[in-house]
Amino acid sequence: MAPSVPPIPATLLALSLLAILSLATAYRPWPSTHPNATDLALAGSKKFEGSSDFVHLRYHMGPVLTNNITVHIIWYGTWQKPQKKIIREFISSISASPAASDPTRRRSTVAGWWKTVQLYTDQTGSNISRSVALGQEKNDRFYSHGKSLTRLSIQSVIKSAVTAKSQPLPINPKSGLYLLLTSDDVYVQDFCGQVCGFHYFTFPSIVGYTLPYAWVGNSAKLCPGVCAYPFAVPAYMPQLKPAKSPNGDAGVDGMVSVIAHEIAELASNPLANAWYAGQDPSFPVEIADLCEGIYGTGGGGSYTGQMLEGRDGATYNMNGIRRRYLVQWVWNHVVNYCTGPNALDQ
Repeated sequence: MAPSVPPIPATLLALSLLAILSLATAYRPWPSTHPNATDLALAGSKKFEGSSDFVHLRYHMGPVLTNNITVHIIWYGTWQKPQKKIIREFISSISASPAASDPTRRRSTVAGWWKTVQLYTDQTGSNISRSVALGQEKNDRFYSHGKSLTRLSIQSVIKSAVTAKSQPLPINPKSGLYLLLTSDDVYVQDFCGQVCGFHYFTFPSIVGYTLPYAWVGNSAKLCPGVCAYPFAVPAYMPQLKPAKSPNGDAGVDGMVSVIAHEIAELASNPLANAWYAGQDPSFPVEIADLCEGIYGTGGGGSYTGQMLEGRDGATYNMNGIRRRYLVQWVWNHVVNYCTGPNALDQ
């Protein structure tokens, strides 16, 4: 993809606008009370982590991110320094080598989780890049577009970040990922009711470039039981006890898994024409959607699977460079089921 993209024809733009307004590329860590077709198809499988009899993930010949990936973050709203640090260190952990002095951190790592994502290739046979680096950051602490955002106004926030007069984010269509993170006092269209995060690509007519991006919101005040499970539980399931979050911030620890979900799908389907199941690119089932809510062996339905518990009682399933995280598994198209570095059969 060239750094500068020619204008989109009016008819294509109209279709694109319709797609983003009804886009289903989203993530909810707690399974919906209204199961979708994939839930129903897999419900009877002995190994709910997946079944080649039901899942038809296909490659649609579009690009994947084979160049070294750089994640540029837009911090929208009010963020505390410790919250930013948790997320920065997670992104930095994706490509990190485990500490040789600490054998426990060589097992079940975030980098091990990314190895499944790396298995996906483009039409030349090139794999998704092993390298995922933290890029430049932009603070939008004054809520430049208000505290209630639509899917389209999210693209306007990104435009403001890449065209700012002071320290704009670099424009890197080939290997840049633009991650818009909204603080816990910001509402985004469909947040909590339908989505906890989503990804797509920006329109040249709005931003000036075609850039892969994702939005993820902090649900701590609005809907922690929906988007920060299992560190918070749904109100309609009072019998469940919330798990202790590994970094002491349920909202941000919940965000980490959603961020991971969206980055994995952006890498494997950045322009909605690469790896997904289903016939409609506007409503794709992608490599993380297939494993929604699964964090360990045996996961499926409302069961997260076998996770790890620290000496402090915190629940997690992966080690980062300095922290522990709970990260959703992703679909492995080689073995045709969901996998993660904490699988019991590895």
